[in-house]
Amino acid sequence: MRYPASRLPQVGTTIFTQMSQLASEHQAINLSQGFPDFEGPQVLLDRVGEYINKGMNQYAPMTGVEPLRLAIADKIQRCYGRKVCPQAEVTVTSGATEAIFAAIAATVRQGDEVIVFDPAYDSYEPAILLNGGVAKHIQLDSYDFSINWDAVREAITASTRMIILNSPHNPSGATLSAEDIAALEALVENTDILILADEVYEHILFDGRHHLSLHRYEALAERSFIVSSFGKTYHITGWKIGYCVAPAALSVEFRKVHQFLTFSTSTPMQYALADYLNLDKDHDQALGEFYQAKRDRFNMAMQDSRFQFTPSQGTYFQLMDYSNISDINDVEFVHWLVKEVGVAAIPLSVFYQKAPPGLRWVRFCFAKRDETLDQALERLIKA
Repeated sequence: MRYPASRLPQVGTTIFTQMSQLASEHQAINLSQGFPDFEGPQVLLDRVGEYINKGMNQYAPMTGVEPLRLAIADKIQRCYGRKVCPQAEVTVTSGATEAIFAAIAATVRQGDEVIVFDPAYDSYEPAILLNGGVAKHIQLDSYDFSINWDAVREAITASTRMIILNSPHNPSGATLSAEDIAALEALVENTDILILADEVYEHILFDGRHHLSLHRYEALAERSFIVSSFGKTYHITGWKIGYCVAPAALSVEFRKVHQFLTFSTSTPMQYALADYLNLDKDHDQALGEFYQAKRDRFNMAMQDSRFQFTPSQGTYFQLMDYSNISDINDVEFVHWLVKEVGVAAIPLSVFYQKAPPGLRWVRFCFAKRDETLDQALERLIKA
């Protein structure tokens, strides 16, 4: 039998899965894949069991259970001062990755161009390609990972359908500035360009920074799919629950895809999240301080290593330059690191369409218990 040719011939098993498997095989400490090794709030976890026992075990409404959509709208008002309609503009999804795919599938047509900033999260381009679009890659500055808006302006054509923004940025930890927002507003004004804002690390910023969510800017919000993640905020990545906020007209199209992609998301977990959002409105506001302590613990110890770095501005990732340790490429280096040092990391080059020559950066996840970080640091300092 002849099978159809692959629609994604260049895509294999993700580097995240590969490195986690290698970490397991070599009994290495896994600082590669971006998940915590600690639990979410106990009250939230307990609520799930309560709703299971109450019989909330059948399909949720396609758009999400009403209490959760109301709580999301309240949270956006509280955090960003923006009023959104929980019925027409908020959709609960099976993770942020599903929301990203649905937004692209709903709006990108054959030949449409989507601007992507490298290094970029690896789900963007496959979603663009599967829906007939063309990913136009623009490299961020190789030093501070800032956006060259002149390059963006030059890349925009009559076929430009969408710009994908990610702030705080995975993998670099960089964040958008007020100047970035002003440049974006000027570029898209009087155009039909849509924006997909990946804001899953919205509450994890450091050193007094504030998240410049597109919710704060009405001219941008009215053309945007804004995607968030409960997994990142509440340390429950395995629940795979996120949400997308978009204007009513865009949400209609988004939901047409969502209903045939996953239709709905775990019912008892949605009710539990709705309760917790209303019970603890300080959790997301304290998240930056919580993770900054972990970043600082990691970075302070790494000052005694041969790695070089600039402290991450946000997310729970830290890039490290290993130039003083080896001149091998970053993929080879992470394999050496996991086998010989006993710590798993992610090579930065996998986030690029075409990585800059001489790239010597790897990404570590510091969303770990202090004892896990200390064990990893003891090994890394000797590398």
